[in-house]
Amino acid sequence: MRVEHHPLLTRNPCTRRELISLHYGQAGRAGKVYLQASLHADELPGMLALHHLRQLLDRAEARGEILGEIVLVPIANPIGLEQTLMHDAMGRFDFNSGENFNRRYPDLAEMVAGRLAHELTADLDQNRQMIRRAMADALKQMQPVTEIDSLRQAQLLLAFDADVVLDLHCDAQAVVHLYGETPYSAQIEPLARYIGAQATLLAEGSGAGSFDEACGQPWWRLAEQFAGRFPIPSGCIAATVELRGEAQVEHALAAQDAAALYAFLQHRAILAGAAPPMPALARPATPFDGSLTLHAPCAGLVVFLHQPGAWIECDEPVVHIIDPIGGATQVVCSSVSGVMYMRSAIRFAAPGVELCKVAGTTALEGGVVVSA
Repeated sequence: MRVEHHPLLTRNPCTRRELISLHYGQAGRAGKVYLQASLHADELPGMLALHHLRQLLDRAEARGEILGEIVLVPIANPIGLEQTLMHDAMGRFDFNSGENFNRRYPDLAEMVAGRLAHELTADLDQNRQMIRRAMADALKQMQPVTEIDSLRQAQLLLAFDADVVLDLHCDAQAVVHLYGETPYSAQIEPLARYIGAQATLLAEGSGAGSFDEACGQPWWRLAEQFAGRFPIPSGCIAATVELRGEAQVEHALAAQDAAALYAFLQHRAILAGAAPPMPALARPATPFDGSLTLHAPCAGLVVFLHQPGAWIECDEPVVHIIDPIGGATQVVCSSVSGVMYMRSAIRFAAPGVELCKVAGTTALEGGVVVSA
């Protein structure tokens, strides 16, 4: 295993941060997998999962069982990791710009499409390499002017040529769930089985500009753009993996997640050895825009009536909002049936605050926006 350091653009002469990546195996053999954790820097279960996965990979490397290339970035956001307010971690938004760290990644499909129109051929494998070269050139030509943009560039330079990209997050209080791209649903399902996802939410472009979309989306978009002219492979399967709740930083859970990721890498033939039999699928995938977000109708004390992972029936009460002065209780019900895969950590809500999300099976009118 080798360690690489990627300096970020400095904000002032007295401080300097860097992205650090851990590299296993060799490029150009059995494919490449990129895994990063804590892009939202206060979401730490993935960081511990990669700590445990690293131990498994160290042993696999000693046995000569790493067949492809594996890149780990345990701290994907050194900027956000230093952001605290009165001892509380604040790693979701950049203090300087207000930007969500998992938004505004460059659109690689748009950046390379014009060049590729004059270079693509009838050879699928040749086109894969050509697209990756074009992506590399486009990323290297970027000239970031802020530290956060240099972080995005550094991450994508490590991940753009990976066959699989997994971005490890968590939610406030949640069960394991995934976000992925609809065109790659068949390739994402084995991951959902191994990791034990209670919900898999799929979209064909959510418009969020998130890291996983920046890696996986260009391939199916280019395939659509050049359909009937040039064959475009499924060059990168990307997913956001939500590893339960932010307080569940526990060795037993992290070891379980690491073993599941290891099994998935065996399934992808990046690691030697027969992959364990795939577990049953906990829940079938559902549309991203079928996810219902419940909001507080008024201010009050929040009392959840169900634990994350509970199946909620349509019109079933989910939350009580209690006025501690007047004594009135507002009942918040779900308008869809599905798994409540996450809920907020807030226990006294202002009007309009997000409370929880239920994964419905059909698209909602107008869709919804789910934060990843």
